[in-house]
Amino acid sequence: LAFVLRSLSSCRVLVVGAGGIGCELLKNLVLTGFKNIEVIDLDTIDVSNLNRQFLFQKKHVGKSKAQVAKESVLRFCPSANITAYHDSIMNPDYNVEFFRNFQLVMNALDNRAARNHVNRMCLAADIPLIESGTAGYLGQVTVIKKGQTECYECQPKPTQKTFPGCTIRNTPSEPIHCIVWAKYLYNQLFGEEDADQEVSPDTADPEAAWNPADAAARATASNKDGDIKRVSTKEWARSTGYDPVKLFNKLFKDDIMYLLTMDKLWKKRKAPLPLDWTEIHHLGACGTGLKDQQVLGVQGYAQLFHRSVETLRSQLIEKGEGAELVWDKDDPPAMDFVTAAANLRMNVFSMNMKSRFDVKSMAGNIIPAIATTNAVIAGLIVLEALKTLNSEFDQCRTIFLNKQPNPRKKLLVPCALDPPNPSCYVCASKPEVTVKLNVHKTIVQALQDKILKEKFGMVAPDVQIEDGKGTILISSEEGETEANNNKFLSDFGIRNGSRLQVDDFLQDYTLLVNLIHSEELEKDVEFEVVGDAPDKAPTPSVPEEGKNIANGNKDSAQPSTSSKAAEDDDVLIVDSDEEPSSSTMEASPESSNRKRKHHGTDTDDAASKRKRLDQQPADDDEDIIALD
Repeated sequence: LAFVLRSLSSCRVLVVGAGGIGCELLKNLVLTGFKNIEVIDLDTIDVSNLNRQFLFQKKHVGKSKAQVAKESVLRFCPSANITAYHDSIMNPDYNVEFFRNFQLVMNALDNRAARNHVNRMCLAADIPLIESGTAGYLGQVTVIKKGQTECYECQPKPTQKTFPGCTIRNTPSEPIHCIVWAKYLYNQLFGEEDADQEVSPDTADPEAAWNPADAAARATASNKDGDIKRVSTKEWARSTGYDPVKLFNKLFKDDIMYLLTMDKLWKKRKAPLPLDWTEIHHLGACGTGLKDQQVLGVQGYAQLFHRSVETLRSQLIEKGEGAELVWDKDDPPAMDFVTAAANLRMNVFSMNMKSRFDVKSMAGNIIPAIATTNAVIAGLIVLEALKTLNSEFDQCRTIFLNKQPNPRKKLLVPCALDPPNPSCYVCASKPEVTVKLNVHKTIVQALQDKILKEKFGMVAPDVQIEDGKGTILISSEEGETEANNNKFLSDFGIRNGSRLQVDDFLQDYTLLVNLIHSEELEKDVEFEVVGDAPDKAPTPSVPEEGKNIANGNKDSAQPSTSSKAAEDDDVLIVDSDEEPSSSTMEASPESSNRKRKHHGTDTDDAASKRKRLDQQPADDDEDIIALD
């Protein structure tokens, strides 16, 4: 025991994320004996965090999660050496050499992009990673070790359905964040109000300044300049008679101007651009194609917003005093409102806008954050960390926390870790993937944004055509290849059978992309990854026999990135004392990439995911949204 304690006090560990899981984890680490901890989180503390992130108090609102978590944890163990970074883990400063400073990395993240990135950095640095996640009452913990286990992206993942509330309100970075915000807005204006679905920036939470006096001053100035009264959104809307123009200017001008006073938010993010109703007439109105598949301009969506507000206002009046409307994605006015509001917010935050068809298809279920789930998962992370640091990888497990006991009356179900997927385009020794697309219709910008960044999770890809001349198609250096962005792939001699070498220097990752030209892709499908089957489970491996693991002995739960978490009946069935492989439980990774080599070599890592034995279709009648 003394040896173990000495080793814990000397080893350096990195905790990525200081939110729901992160707070519990940091507390557990110092109480277990870990003394050298570094924690990184870009977020600041929001009032809505206080019900479960117990290291934070009301006086900390607006401050750095990582810094306050450090200060709070030091009260448990003043002798601990904790370094806090108020920053994004995807910042190039945190390169492969940074990760090599640690003996173990522990993820406590809430989004897939960051999970993919940390997975690749740990593979490149050959550092063990403990991945975790929660979604309501469900949770999962798994261990990823290069060359020994599946990496986080070894198996295809369904689309993420959960997102942090502070991201939705203040710093959206993906279209789904804006769609979730628009659905919250619908309920705040026309439906049943929910305090957890507030859409406006909160004057009590100014992230613009650390000094409370400065923060209050800025909040006051913002209220004056933007004429913003922090009252109920519905109450304010009623006072205006649901005037569409006033609503527009409050939501897309005044509130955005207020967000801009939170200057700390925009030091490492692109600042939003307010919209003014009187200035949008020149911004473009309509698109082309089928009605539901058109992407309208800002003017078009502003007009749609105006019409839908008037229609919904009339419906409220018809229902009488105190009436409420219920969201229904098949109700045209409701869908028009969410489509318009979401797209206007996308424009404000410099995102590509989406068609009505896309917005409707991206809707989903709200999953609440449960404090006890975070606590259970954080405890399991530490148990797996102890085994990992003691080089007991054969004892490590993927552990799922289920909503209901299985037939053996267990809520915690341990599974053997799966070996690396030899076809993984992240951790294979020579990552390679085949993409089917139309080279005459796909532009370079779409290749970069939709395929390399969105699908394969790269941060700053460089692309070279293997044409014998080494033609550079995309450069991560700003301005070098911007002239190529709107050209078609065929303009560069790319055709059926062409090969692209894609490098991501930050992630120390190289991917070979084989292109198949096709003019027969399904309607509205821009590209297909050959062999990619996100809804299929991997072939079940033979269960390990003779190992009956007691509850609490191992970690794991389904991460919040899995859409399975949104299902009401997500119970895993294990009928015998044999320990199943995690791949028989549930699969959920996505693809990723790494760029030019940094210092290390390619790495093979694996993160186990759980595949439900009894798959149940998602409830199409419910719409998606996300919290922790």
